[in-house]
Amino acid sequence: MAAATDAVADEIRENLRVDDGADADADVDAAAAAAADDDADDPAAATDATVETAAKKKKKKKKKKKSGGGGGGGDGARGSGAAGQTSPPSVPVSILFDDVFPPGEIQRYRDDNLWRETSEEKRELERLNANMYNEVRQCAEVHREVRKHVDAWVQPGMKLIDVCERLENSVRTLIQERGLEAGIAFPTGCSRNHVAAHWTPNGGDETVVERDDVIKFDFGTQINGRIIDCAFTKTFTPRYDPLLLAVREATECGIKESGIDVRLCDIGEAIEEVMESHQIELDGKTFDVKCCRNLNGHSIAPYQIHAGKSVPIVRGGETTKMEEGEFYAIETFGSTGKGYVREDMECSHYMKNYDVGHVPLRLPRAKQLLGTIDRNFGTLAFCRRFLDRIGETKYLMALKNLCDNGIIQPYPPLVDVKGSYVAQYEHTIMLRPTCKEVLTRGDDY
Repeated sequence: MAAATDAVADEIRENLRVDDGADADADVDAAAAAAADDDADDPAAATDATVETAAKKKKKKKKKKKSGGGGGGGDGARGSGAAGQTSPPSVPVSILFDDVFPPGEIQRYRDDNLWRETSEEKRELERLNANMYNEVRQCAEVHREVRKHVDAWVQPGMKLIDVCERLENSVRTLIQERGLEAGIAFPTGCSRNHVAAHWTPNGGDETVVERDDVIKFDFGTQINGRIIDCAFTKTFTPRYDPLLLAVREATECGIKESGIDVRLCDIGEAIEEVMESHQIELDGKTFDVKCCRNLNGHSIAPYQIHAGKSVPIVRGGETTKMEEGEFYAIETFGSTGKGYVREDMECSHYMKNYDVGHVPLRLPRAKQLLGTIDRNFGTLAFCRRFLDRIGETKYLMALKNLCDNGIIQPYPPLVDVKGSYVAQYEHTIMLRPTCKEVLTRGDDY
């Protein structure tokens, strides 16, 4: 009997990869013993029953660990993808989660802010914001579902325009797009190699994914203007792994250093130290990984992707402090080139200036286009493909007129030197009154 119990327990551990320590081992051993006693004549049935019992115990333990309330530790990371989702994803997350969405990873504040965890006043502030928290968590869940699919699906030989449209259509479906109320927050960035940011294919673009590409997939979701901004880097060969590791570690450092009353310049200094401790060897040459010093993370406000505060990724930035209730996109860019980007190539990204007032326009077509932009995008970023999709044609002159009048801001691609490679990772964090929540955390990154 003892030998049968040990065999069952070993099989359960192998199947479940139990890693929860002594308590989990005790649960498995007890479950195995019970199953072996009940089903001594049928070891296979005993194993199946015990796996199910142990899985339920492990699931309960994980749920208990994540639901840390207002204060919370740093253990509650969300998985990438929900049970019941199709491939490609087509089930709205509101159906999968019954309109109650899980929190992201909870991280504690440091030092002088630890008192916030037990403050009843701060907990009450969080209760008052429960609906808003649920909305941003819904956006984050959509991002996890879509990026999981794209990461597994995209392959060399595909057209980038097809990849982007599939990704964006998945977002529209999962978030149940409703005009400005819910949908895509900005165009899908799929910048390749030395192009660091702000590139997406315009209509008719024939660019194809190559096996040696380093592609930054940067896309956003929004509900009621609450924007989730998150990005990852996709490669198809392990030769770029050291570069990706450097950028991921730098982004994690930025998240760890962030918090209420933290100076933005201190975050940048910490990120630079981590990023530039890495090297990568490509084709027999060794390159130091450099921070793209003129690219930054940023604060996020409703319907405003860049809300005024910049999170540097090198030392010497602003002494401005982060504040309670703010949202930030913590993003870092690592490069094998100069570590400095400039504008180049054909523009695809545009956005209405957030603070622009009434500007008289003489060109009727420009007035008409502005009305279309206001109704469909407001102050959210858009691209030419989005205008094509809603039926706009022959709009380039009108769009230029809006840019020339300062109503619309163009955002051309940002590039390092040709032949270099740039990687990016990004998460959206929320500085809650009692704790820091990494909204976009998944089991992928």
